[in-house]
Amino acid sequence: MRTATLGPAERAESLAAMAERELDLLVVGAGVVGAGTALDAATRGLSTGLVEARDWASGTSSRSSKLIHGGLRYLEMLDFALVREALKERGLLVSRLAPHLVKPVPFLYPLQYKGWERLYAGSGVLLYDVMSMARTHGRGMPLHRHLSRRHALRIAPALKKDALVGALQYYDAQMDDARYVATLVRTAAAYGAKVANRARVTGFLREGERVVGARVQDVEAGGEYEIRAKQIVNATGVWTDDTQSMVGERGQFHVRASKGIHLVVPKDRIHSTTGLILRTEKSVLFVIPWGRHWIVGTTDTDWDLDKAHPAASSADIDYLLEHVNSVLAVPLTRDDVEGVYAGLRPLLAGESDATSKLSREHTVAHPVPGLVVVAGGKYTTYRVMAKDAVDAAVHGLDMRVAECVTEDIPLVGAEGYRALWNARARIAARTGIHVVRVEHLLNRYGSLAEELLELIAADPTLGEPLQSADDYLRAEVVYAASHEGARHLDDVLTRRTRISIETFDRGTRCAREAAELMAPVLGWDKDHIEREIQHYEKRVEAERESQRQPDDLTADAARLGAPDIVPL
Repeated sequence: MRTATLGPAERAESLAAMAERELDLLVVGAGVVGAGTALDAATRGLSTGLVEARDWASGTSSRSSKLIHGGLRYLEMLDFALVREALKERGLLVSRLAPHLVKPVPFLYPLQYKGWERLYAGSGVLLYDVMSMARTHGRGMPLHRHLSRRHALRIAPALKKDALVGALQYYDAQMDDARYVATLVRTAAAYGAKVANRARVTGFLREGERVVGARVQDVEAGGEYEIRAKQIVNATGVWTDDTQSMVGERGQFHVRASKGIHLVVPKDRIHSTTGLILRTEKSVLFVIPWGRHWIVGTTDTDWDLDKAHPAASSADIDYLLEHVNSVLAVPLTRDDVEGVYAGLRPLLAGESDATSKLSREHTVAHPVPGLVVVAGGKYTTYRVMAKDAVDAAVHGLDMRVAECVTEDIPLVGAEGYRALWNARARIAARTGIHVVRVEHLLNRYGSLAEELLELIAADPTLGEPLQSADDYLRAEVVYAASHEGARHLDDVLTRRTRISIETFDRGTRCAREAAELMAPVLGWDKDHIEREIQHYEKRVEAERESQRQPDDLTADAARLGAPDIVPL
């Protein structure tokens, strides 16, 4: 079983190693595409570096709908190639690459018209299943089924009786997007990639027209490194144009940001054993099972304000509540909302003014020698985007390079996961940890859960749940700092766990306990602990204030009232 520890010492070593000798490939940006690119390059035998200005997945890749899906609605647009590609990737992730992180999830599609709609929608869902099975990647995913209104209401009693005449149920898959990216980074590191978060590219090194490296600022410890590389991949998502401007090139395409917001509500507020997918006038709305919660989303609106901290306005929240309440027998209110998060989709700009009609396909370009740009796409197809980016970079390398092998490279934690899952009752008996807690660890860490169990064996207090966030064990906070690259309280409460959106207090009540658990690992003194807590509380209050504002401009101004923990 491969593993990789991403603690403070490993981060410092990685930065020093990247600056010491020229790399074959340097990847800028550690969202899902950048992390996937680093893994692809490292598993081809290339010396690889990965730098990220903030935290793994701190942008779009931690703020998605948490779905791995083929894109059922793209069938209606006749984009069969995109759906086929995404379904293949979904099958690989569920069955081979990350079965510990990616799980099937059911969705109910209420039918509102008799006769023709069942035939029309049913044909689409049938084609979806057929396309999935055609490449033998549908194994592990149940097939769709037709339901009467009575049967649909039995599995989803929350629906109004007059909201449907029948229904279809089909399956896609879901994951914790931020956790997936952190695992992807660790996998790349396990295969030799040098990785560092809080390492910001401030400019590129040039020799004539050619880009030969990057100037990288260590945002944590100060100082600047010159990292030289034969090829650089710009995988910065919605920041693509900003990164390109550092070399005086916008490139051959433009990336436009589309804002999508999601609400998180308690499980008992929507009585259903299945997720829901609803049509809206612009797109579709999902109600997604999420542990002891539901995620409701999303919106699709143009955004040209702060990219680091997109804000959800009161109007955004009202839009989602209005649309989901149109089918719920007991409507949701603002008081039911535990968490709100907003993310930006990096869309390739086209002829359409509506972001919902812009391309979800990706593009790879080589605008200047030594620099490759990859942009667009969707989370599900990150591995294909990474392959295409490395293929483009390889053209600029004066050496023979192996073909992509990531189709056969499981992420760390996947190997042995199913065997441990089958033995979970025995593990619970051996460790004294409740079997439900063991299942929780296995579904978040896979076979790496053994490393957390070792921490708990050494200090049994780490086997206790966090106060005020008892879905998570204290060991998970320590492990996030020692093994997963978490550098700040915000990293742990927002991305390594999802406490910031899963509790009504947004994580403020457990902030001190979490900070004190991180402190010994990261060398924090009492003053540093207080700064981390204060910063987190200010961030939460700024987000709450933004969600009270009527529109994007005022919401953005309110959200920017909380500065980042360190200058960026």
